[in-house]
Amino acid sequence: MPGAVKREEFGLGSRFPIVDQSLSYLAGYTDDPRFVVDAGEYVVFGDHTRAVKWVDFPFAQGADGIKVLTASEGLISKYLYYAIDNLEVPSRGYNRHWTILRDLRIPVPPLAVQHEIVGILDQFTELNGELEAELDARQRQYAHYRTQLLDGASHEANFIELGAVGRIITGRTPKASDNAAWGSALAFVTPSDIKNGMRRISKPARSLSQAGAATMTKILVPAGSLLVTCIGADMGKTVMNVSECVTNQQINAIIPAGGVDVDYLFFVLTSMRRQIRSQGERAGGTMPILNKSDFSRIRVPVPALEVQKLVVARLDHFDALANDLSVGLPAELAARRKQYEYYRGKLLTLKEAEA
Repeated sequence: MPGAVKREEFGLGSRFPIVDQSLSYLAGYTDDPRFVVDAGEYVVFGDHTRAVKWVDFPFAQGADGIKVLTASEGLISKYLYYAIDNLEVPSRGYNRHWTILRDLRIPVPPLAVQHEIVGILDQFTELNGELEAELDARQRQYAHYRTQLLDGASHEANFIELGAVGRIITGRTPKASDNAAWGSALAFVTPSDIKNGMRRISKPARSLSQAGAATMTKILVPAGSLLVTCIGADMGKTVMNVSECVTNQQINAIIPAGGVDVDYLFFVLTSMRRQIRSQGERAGGTMPILNKSDFSRIRVPVPALEVQKLVVARLDHFDALANDLSVGLPAELAARRKQYEYYRGKLLTLKEAEA
């Protein structure tokens, strides 16, 4: 392998070599937000998200915590991207600096093999891109139809504050140091468990023990309620809980009263996501947030129950076509992504040469 890459100057920022035997073929990074990266081929790594991206056009680095990596002699840039993307990058035990990457190792076969691997994985990527574009178009079409249908229903509706629609509960989190609070007795939902396009949640990443659940009885959320994220970049995501659960403090739960169809309210709040986020941004802090009082004052259209059920019946079919991972195009895309990850792992699992 070649030695550490020499320092290169690019305008207002600098790239520094990562001097480590396992990653000596990477040219380092900058934390200067004014740094403009010239045209070329780069692997961009995010310290905070652990996301790995392939970039082949000029771009400006908008924030710190971004590593711009380039391949040196004997390594193809696109192969470097696929190899790093295939790794499980540790999320704990590292500071936000380049030490996250320092200890990682990737296989480096001959250039001809690298080209072959890149060609195969590029084909998978292209096919996935076509499906993603088609699914995006379908989701936009669905959102437009949903807006039209809900707007039509609202003409004959009363506008009611969420606090009057049902009971509002704000969650909380047991102390991380309280090991006895965590187990498998009661689902514990956080915003990271709620994915875009998700309608129902059944298996969040963590659960409480019986002892932990016993301390949360006042904020217990019954099955068939609505959970709405009320802080941060993912604010306004809405989902229904399949089973009884508790949420953390970044989620407000709505337990609908009689006269309100929970599926109808799900569609309404999902369509209002931008409005919910805008209201949170008006709080004036650096991060959008809606406390329980402000959230309770959000007004939603509530027509007659039979109208609500008619809206739900019409939207159910379109929602499945656009978002349901068990049917149609979403299912095909999910299967294709798994297939891509499987073959990527197979192609990049290479035996290390003996010294």
